[in-house]
Amino acid sequence: MLLRLPTSVTEARECLAEGAVPIGGATLVWATWQRDGFPEAAFSLRELPEANVLGPDTVGGAVLLHRIDATVPDVLRLAAGTVGTGAVRRTATVGGNIVGSTLRCLLPAALVLDARATVLEPDGVREADLAEVVAKRPVLLSLRWDPPTASAYRKLSGEVGGAPPLVVASALHARIGAPDRLRVAVRDGYDVLSGTTPCEPDAGATLDALRATALGDLPAAAWDVVRPQVVGLLESRGTD
Repeated sequence: MLLRLPTSVTEARECLAEGAVPIGGATLVWATWQRDGFPEAAFSLRELPEANVLGPDTVGGAVLLHRIDATVPDVLRLAAGTVGTGAVRRTATVGGNIVGSTLRCLLPAALVLDARATVLEPDGVREADLAEVVAKRPVLLSLRWDPPTASAYRKLSGEVGGAPPLVVASALHARIGAPDRLRVAVRDGYDVLSGTTPCEPDAGATLDALRATALGDLPAAAWDVVRPQVVGLLESRGTD
């Protein structure tokens, strides 16, 4: 297998147009390739500057999970820290987790940040929403968002060989001349549901409004995790 390491978007587009397979850390495909055969050519974005950005409002698709630190919002930092083992996080990438994984531990965090994706196609670079990224699995160059005022993340413990553990992510976004907006996303099994609501004067009313979104279909056990996280996030506004 020929592995190409483009250093510009133009080179990366050429790799894609010529049929090279995009890979990150290859943690999700290596076993499949060993079983079914390796592709003739692959390419990695690890040398592409646009895919390695890391800051308070952006992260590149080629960024290794162990690099994600307090530079980014808490919800994304905590999400990255729960993926696999330390050895996995030193190899796995943001793009691989969101685009290539069926678990997508980072997806709830990206959703509550209201992140927008920059994707690479043979014809060029364009912006896409997360729903399209999940459905079509393009090459993810980066994610960008407006930093929240506060955010939180929790991933429950799971049983080996069992269903994926419950994930709850939330973020508060300030709006000029309007109530703060609360975004919550939950991974329940392999499904990810999300809901958005303006913050009401008290936590109870905000939770009621949140139940009117797609999150209202969650089982009671999931709400037992959502409720205290939302209350804690809302209460944190008074401690800033």
